[in-house]
Amino acid sequence: MAPAEDDISIEEKRVYIGTAGRTDAYVATGSGVVRVALSADKVGAFDMVSRAPARDVAVLPRDEKADLVGIATGDGLRVAPVGDDPEFVRVAADPADAAGVHDGAFLVAGEDGGIDRVAVDVLDGSPTAAAVSRIGSVTQPRAVDGPLVAAADGVYRVTEAGGASTARALTAVGLDDARDVAGAGMPLAATGTGLYWLGNGWMTALEGAAEAVAADGDGHAMAVVDGDLWIHASDAGEGGADAWDDGTWRPTDLPVDEEAVALGYGPGLSVAVTAAGTLCVDAGDGWRHQVVGVRDAAGVALAVVE
Repeated sequence: MAPAEDDISIEEKRVYIGTAGRTDAYVATGSGVVRVALSADKVGAFDMVSRAPARDVAVLPRDEKADLVGIATGDGLRVAPVGDDPEFVRVAADPADAAGVHDGAFLVAGEDGGIDRVAVDVLDGSPTAAAVSRIGSVTQPRAVDGPLVAAADGVYRVTEAGGASTARALTAVGLDDARDVAGAGMPLAATGTGLYWLGNGWMTALEGAAEAVAADGDGHAMAVVDGDLWIHASDAGEGGADAWDDGTWRPTDLPVDEEAVALGYGPGLSVAVTAAGTLCVDAGDGWRHQVVGVRDAAGVALAVVE
């Protein structure tokens, strides 16, 4: 079992973060958004950066500018630049159930099933919506990642409309009861009957009730199936008929006897947040963990700070 982060002194954490760089994990919970500072597998300070009950969280990378953190809330999408003291500003008013990022903008799933593309500018440090466009609708949206949307009536993909038009559209691509999706690299979908990867149609990776999935686009992936956490190894490859079947996944034990409910990736980092409010991080040498003191985790997203 990995040592609890309580065994690492605050001074050690400061030294490590100062020399190894920092990635922040933003955890969406029913109590608000908790930010946790990470440096490799060391867990540093954590604090509540928004007290608006959050249903999901996503990070929008930007070249040569601070990344943007977006949270889906009951009163819309709130956005803040990554920084020491983020101030979240509402940029879209419709109640949002899920949020992701794709093609330089946020993708937001509303309570009504509408899927909106929200482009955001930052003027004088304050985010504002530059453009909001409806690209389609689904039944009971549950998750957004990259170009994929998970919904009660299956998986959808954001596509170009085709022809002379450059407008985006939402296309149904199959399955049913989709609970989560991973849109980086190999498309993956967690459903009530199993975890699937997109080969010649949707292929079964793992059977069982799959609740969460995440991928880094470089062959690494994690999924929660029947309450167990499974890992896909990058050396299994991106292609080939059997690159993502059940033989390429292995179960892993977290350092706490708790079920993971939210999964995410950062540079060289895997993160799992449990239902009991424990954040677990693996930088390649096994899991370490820290209790962050909030329950009802609904999502996690990582942003590089330095």
